[in-house]
Amino acid sequence: MDQTEQLKQFLEEQLKWCKERDFILEQIELKLYEMKDIAEYARDHEVSELELEMLNHQINQLKVELELLEQQ
Repeated sequence: MDQTEQLKQFLEEQLKWCKERDFILEQIELKLYEMKDIAEYARDHEVSELELEMLNHQINQLKVELELLEQQ
């Protein structure tokens, strides 16, 4: 394999890695916006204790999902 082919293969691998990382970052961004929406909803509405508990549970679940995405 000559240097041109090696360089091409290396660059293709880098491009693949970048695309995978971009996808993960997009997923992280979506989760963060979802968390923001939940927090704004709780701020802007009178929520009961039960609703607040459910919203906190949703945020905690999103935190777990974020941690999993960050590990990838």
